[in-house]
Amino acid sequence: MMSEKHTLLIACARGIPPYLKAELTDLGFPMKTEMESGIETEGTLADTMRLNLFLRTGNRVLLELARFKTFLPDILYQRLNALPWEEVLPANGYFTVTSFVQTAAIRDARFANVKCKDAIVDRIRNQCGQRPDSGNERAGAVVFLYWNQDDVKVYLDTSGESLSRRGYRKIPMKAPMQETLAAAVVMATGWNGEGAFVNPMCGSGTLAIEAALLAQGRPPGLLRSNYGFMHIKNFDAEAWQTCRMAARALPKRKMAGPIIASDISADAVAAARQNARTAGVEQLIEFHVCDFSETPVPPGGGVVLLNPEYGERLGSEPELEPLYHSIGDFFKKRCKGYTGYVFTGNLELGKRIGLRHSRRIPFFNSQIECRLLGFQLYDGSKRQSKQGLTPEGTEGTKPDLGS
Repeated sequence: MMSEKHTLLIACARGIPPYLKAELTDLGFPMKTEMESGIETEGTLADTMRLNLFLRTGNRVLLELARFKTFLPDILYQRLNALPWEEVLPANGYFTVTSFVQTAAIRDARFANVKCKDAIVDRIRNQCGQRPDSGNERAGAVVFLYWNQDDVKVYLDTSGESLSRRGYRKIPMKAPMQETLAAAVVMATGWNGEGAFVNPMCGSGTLAIEAALLAQGRPPGLLRSNYGFMHIKNFDAEAWQTCRMAARALPKRKMAGPIIASDISADAVAAARQNARTAGVEQLIEFHVCDFSETPVPPGGGVVLLNPEYGERLGSEPELEPLYHSIGDFFKKRCKGYTGYVFTGNLELGKRIGLRHSRRIPFFNSQIECRLLGFQLYDGSKRQSKQGLTPEGTEGTKPDLGS
């Protein structure tokens, strides 16, 4: 399996495929199919090691083992039991089954998981005389079952835990943004280390940390010590160590501009600083405890990015309107020459910023449909036609991953 090519599905959140596609192209992988929440490419099991290390915006790297059609649970069992699992999973190991199940054939997705698990265990026991343990923890090998109506696909989840769990965010604070989403948002701004990156309301520091990792070209998966592919039969530990050593040896790009992160909460700034230290980028970020409006904004331009609350609970929207109005004032008074961005799940609140946005890029934060609103904050009077601005209301832009 290390050298045999398979279809690889890189799963991601909705809104992220354009940025994931750019990453895969940069890594030299072909595009087969682009979907709403993932991209199909192809590669070997050895390739999944590199993908798990380097991808910033993907959540999971899934290696396809089989696909077939059925509505019937018994046929599902038979087809799965016919696969050579004894060549994939160690008989003395541990695995778990996860799934996406949406079919009229069954009422409870857990039933499909049990059918899948039984088919695997029975096959290995019949072939090897012993059976692996199984459970709900993603600590070992992970098999992913996709069953949508009569369409069945079976994958090895080579990531195990989601790639959004980088390993650096030891102190998450309140409602943190997923690391993979934060990386895509930074990519969408086009910032690549040229000019300043200013992140008021930094919370646990995820946006600033992902900006630092991106600007320096640091592989985000190096902090992880456990991946699903490490528990597959005949795992090549030497190849994995070679891959990690090559990733660590990559030269770090120099940043021309500073990264500044601030929050009014001293606890949040302390958490962000600790998370940045764990990620190995603390020295690249200036931290400040202050109201967002007092955040230092150095001359020379760059990107200023805020992720304010956006009123998920009923009745909270009027309470937040003054905050969004203040963001507009901060942009106008303190951020001339910058491109300002606000990530929000509430477009009505976004209007309270009081500025005409030049970009409106769709993302999803879990199930919440969000927008990254971009504002050109001119230093003096400049005509839009000279700036190459997109019209107001434009959905989406091509990501700029930098050099």
